Amino acid sequence: MCRSKAPEPYDVNSTDKKCVPSGGEDIASVWKLWSASRGDEELDPQLSLEGLTPKKELDTDQTSTENRSAIMEIVSNNPILKSFLAGSLSGTCSTVMFQPLDLVKTRLQNPSPVAIGTAASGASTYSTGSMISIVGRIVQKEHIFGLWKGMTPSLTRCIPGVGLYFMSVDVMKSHLISNEPSPLQAVAIGMSARTLSGVCLIPVTVIKTRYESGVYNYTGVINAFRIIYRTEGLRGLSCGLLPTLVRDAPFSGLYLMFYTQTKKLTTDWQKSSLSAPANFCCGIVAGIMASIVTQPADVLKTKMQLFPQKFDGMHSVVLYVYQKYGIKGYFKGLVPRMLRRTLMAAMAWTVYEQLTRSIGLK
Repeated sequence: MCRSKAPEPYDVNSTDKKCVPSGGEDIASVWKLWSASRGDEELDPQLSLEGLTPKKELDTDQTSTENRSAIMEIVSNNPILKSFLAGSLSGTCSTVMFQPLDLVKTRLQNPSPVAIGTAASGASTYSTGSMISIVGRIVQKEHIFGLWKGMTPSLTRCIPGVGLYFMSVDVMKSHLISNEPSPLQAVAIGMSARTLSGVCLIPVTVIKTRYESGVYNYTGVINAFRIIYRTEGLRGLSCGLLPTLVRDAPFSGLYLMFYTQTKKLTTDWQKSSLSAPANFCCGIVAGIMASIVTQPADVLKTKMQLFPQKFDGMHSVVLYVYQKYGIKGYFKGLVPRMLRRTLMAAMAWTVYEQLTRSIGLK
């Protein structure tokens, strides 16, 4: 009896017909191909000589291709889905690029010395520190990737949140008004769209804020969700909803108003190759103006979400910030937030405008 080692792979050019390795149908298929190559018998119709690929696999690949084509056809024929996907993609790009600014803003607004490694007896570094010093401390203690801490909850919030926002804006603009929105209509559309996405995603916003602060030692998004729900219940997952809406809804409404009005000044550029830079510049102007107006609400929201047991409601947070920091306390973290919100919104709207043009929404 001739013994054969397991093929590595089996040599179909071997002339030793007696030494056929056992192994079931796969080995039998290889033997049929070997025989066909020598002209001994007709090639099995269930096999493809090219690459020894069974027809079953070819049929599976063809089915997958057909499924992808069907999905693309559904997307191409659904403008609402198009706007959602375009918004999600634009939100992803802007979030990844400007996450460090959001982290620095959260650390600036957090008075806990634990977050930045200062002595417990000393005054909070956030009270006197600058953006540069906080960035330096983060890099020193958490390395360069520490600047992107909280990226997972940020993306978890922004991908569906920004997509839902742009989808809502597109639906309201196409169904409720016939032409370009007036200033008041733009404010109403922006506030309504942001309120919808803000309410839906407030649990992720809470987790993101705590994750970035450095006060809580969560190991991940799921871990944070379980701990907050177990210790604080639904109230903990929705704390800060009111100041979040007070901050985000007016910001989005004002931003959309300023953005649409400044775009009217760049009508000639919109029809040229300079449309993207023009949209970005309009977004910068709109973001700066909207950020200044809504900054106090951002400070109050951060306090409530970091220390929910400390405050009974929004009025107690307002008094606490004023008594401890004065009027300037309501504008803590303005610079990094203004940079981040302005650049993120400008980038998101620029990418969204270009994508919607390329996929036929405009």
